[in-house]
Amino acid sequence: MTEKEKMLLGELYNPLDRELVSARIAARILQQQLNSCPADDGKELKRLTGTLIPNQGKSCFIQPPFYCDYGTNIFLGKRVFFNFNCVVLDVTPVNIGDRAMFGPNVQLYTATHPLEASPRSSGKEFGKPITIGEDVWIGGNAVICPGVTIGARTVVGAGSVVTKDLPSDVFAAGNPCTVIKPIQN
Repeated sequence: MTEKEKMLLGELYNPLDRELVSARIAARILQQQLNSCPADDGKELKRLTGTLIPNQGKSCFIQPPFYCDYGTNIFLGKRVFFNFNCVVLDVTPVNIGDRAMFGPNVQLYTATHPLEASPRSSGKEFGKPITIGEDVWIGGNAVICPGVTIGARTVVGAGSVVTKDLPSDVFAAGNPCTVIKPIQN
């Protein structure tokens, strides 16, 4: 099995594998172009985001600057919006539903490392997929940790650190993030 196949399956893999390093460099080049693109050149912004994140629905918008590991492991529904300075570490799939919105500085981390020092010191890492439902709103400076699923129509308060799954139709906030109250939709 290749290191990329291991990575996508959430198994321990070597992030310094030549194929993976090459893919990250290609993504960084696209991000540099995206992040320096003139704000009034909507056609070029759309082309660059479509090249960086080829798996996206119609009318998505990413406000530069934006950062990710690969881009190809990010799957966006329709009308997804990322505000300034978002980070998506997409070593495993990141699935985002239609009309999800992300405030500035939101960070989504699928990448993680073993808790035990010995396997961690090997330099290998692994990932856990993130799933975000339709119509979710994630407030600025929130962090979504590896393996988290956020249910449809949920709102995550600014500055929250989401370490566990959140159900649909709730407002949740804090560090660690907890459900504060249900939302009537």
